[in-house]
Amino acid sequence: MKMKITVLHGVSGIIFVTMVTGFLLVYNNSGSGDRLYPSPSLSLHRFDGPVPSMKKQERPQPLPTLAGYTGVMDHKPLKMHCRTCALVTSSGQLIRSRRGEEIDRSECVIRMNDAPSIRHQQDVGQRTSLRVVAHSSLQMVLRSQQELLNASQDTVFIFWGPNSSMRQDGKGHIYNKLKLLNRKLPKLKVYTTSWIKMLKFDELYEKETGLNRMSAKSWLTTGWFTMAIAVELCDSINVYGMVPPDFCRSSHPSLPYHYYQPSGPNECSMYLSNERNQQGRHRYNTEKAVFANWARTLNIHFHQPDWKPAAVTASVNGSHAPVPAGS
Repeated sequence: MKMKITVLHGVSGIIFVTMVTGFLLVYNNSGSGDRLYPSPSLSLHRFDGPVPSMKKQERPQPLPTLAGYTGVMDHKPLKMHCRTCALVTSSGQLIRSRRGEEIDRSECVIRMNDAPSIRHQQDVGQRTSLRVVAHSSLQMVLRSQQELLNASQDTVFIFWGPNSSMRQDGKGHIYNKLKLLNRKLPKLKVYTTSWIKMLKFDELYEKETGLNRMSAKSWLTTGWFTMAIAVELCDSINVYGMVPPDFCRSSHPSLPYHYYQPSGPNECSMYLSNERNQQGRHRYNTEKAVFANWARTLNIHFHQPDWKPAAVTASVNGSHAPVPAGS
């Protein structure tokens, strides 16, 4: 019995000393400014670095695939999406506009053919996310290689053209040049528009205008392709330098067709002469009427000049919004 009591006293003494020691350690540590808090992560894992966040991290959403645009080197489809886009035309309306900073604030900036930004940054900005180029403009782009290609490694280039120029069986002379270009500049993001996609663009034109492009002897402009691509690519589009479809019916100060060619042809003269010509020309004003209709239902806004489409209830061919060219 005595032995049991002695053992109990000994155990009690050890427990008491342990409690006092623990209390003193906590007290001393709290006095030094490093307070001790229980940490589930530290108690479960060896501390080899930063404590893992308890908040679940969101995975970035994959970029959507834009059907009909294929990489020249890897043959992979284009994956791209923009919340806000500035679509910068080549119009002389942009001369002395001082819209450059406003344009560059957009998530994506879209340009056409060989339109430069160097020496025109105040008016048209300096960033380029996407450049849409016609087959007939490739040589002009190559002539400005240092500015448009060598300094544009982050820019996506989409080239469009007829199947005879873009075919991939070795007989498409434009496609062959693009392959050579991409081998020379392997970091350049070069895409071509498929033959099926080109047919879709023709179908879209006929649906929106009621005109068969071949029968009407119309040549689609780079502006048509660029606007249709922007509708696929962007949540909202701010268009800079595009006049309304009836703009040239009244007199306006003379401005060049291209802002970077001040001695070039007059803008309105170019639009009107092409619209009236029956032998195969661009139908600039017809296309602009379609774009105005799209703007009635889509998030499209026009600047320099600033204008809104007239409040009518039907489009050129009785529809409101474009059918995506890839559908």
